[in-house]
Amino acid sequence: MKSSKYYIAAFSSFTVWGFFSFALKALHEYASLDILFYRVFFCAVLMLIISLVFRQKVLRENYSFFKSLNQKKKREVVIITLMGGLLLTGNWFFFIYAINHISVKAGSLAYLVCPILTTVLAYFILHEKLNRWQWAAVALSALSCSLLSIGHVTDLLYSLIIAVSYALYLVSQKKSNGFDKFLLLTFQILFSSLLLLPFYPVYSAEIPTAISFYLLILVIAIVFTIAPLFMNLYALQGVNSSTMGILLYINPLIGFMIAVFYFKEEITALQLAAYGLILVAIVMFNKNHIFKPKKEYAAL
Repeated sequence: MKSSKYYIAAFSSFTVWGFFSFALKALHEYASLDILFYRVFFCAVLMLIISLVFRQKVLRENYSFFKSLNQKKKREVVIITLMGGLLLTGNWFFFIYAINHISVKAGSLAYLVCPILTTVLAYFILHEKLNRWQWAAVALSALSCSLLSIGHVTDLLYSLIIAVSYALYLVSQKKSNGFDKFLLLTFQILFSSLLLLPFYPVYSAEIPTAISFYLLILVIAIVFTIAPLFMNLYALQGVNSSTMGILLYINPLIGFMIAVFYFKEEITALQLAAYGLILVAIVMFNKNHIFKPKKEYAAL
């Protein structure tokens, strides 16, 4: 039962992200790069205030823990944390570039490719074991993504860039144990804001005046950035990276249903078959967790 809370956190984070299109559609009149700037800056300010005002004890405890580490471990923690901020920045930047200059499908396809890459990277980097059913699920996922990429090679290229950046983020953060996850995320977002700050005066449009813009950015910052990212980091304490990678499919699947049933976008029979295969792959990969024997539940 202890692992269930981590599993629920992972499931919840990807479910929340699945509804991200509603907030972004409401801001379609604004430049995507401006949305990125304000999203990161708002997150940085909010998280810094929360950490400095409401979590001083956590700050002191984590600082003491950091000081107790040897130099090699300190260097590793700093590198992993900054790498996380860099990967998040790259992921968000290339996602927005793909949406603006390539296609919306490229952005969606990225989070279909990402679980496969996360699973494979976790296998080679973290040496996480996969059973036959899970490898079969990976193969089925690869097949479904291949079907979705037919006739869209450029889309697939950018999708891979976006997917690799987030897959590496998930795998790398698995190693950041012992520290408060919200605090680590705060430092990563702060680092991201520092990376973006020099580009803001050059590439930003005029400062928005509509109050609705800032309210929506606030919702994006809290509901679609801080909360799900924190749940992701929290879930990594009890869920391996491979399972996180497969659960990530929840995000594009919800986005797919919203696109078809709410925004009335067209879908081909081939795309429908590919999404169906993804659903089968999710069940196959998590077969042991979904279909636990009754005796095992009785023991929990």
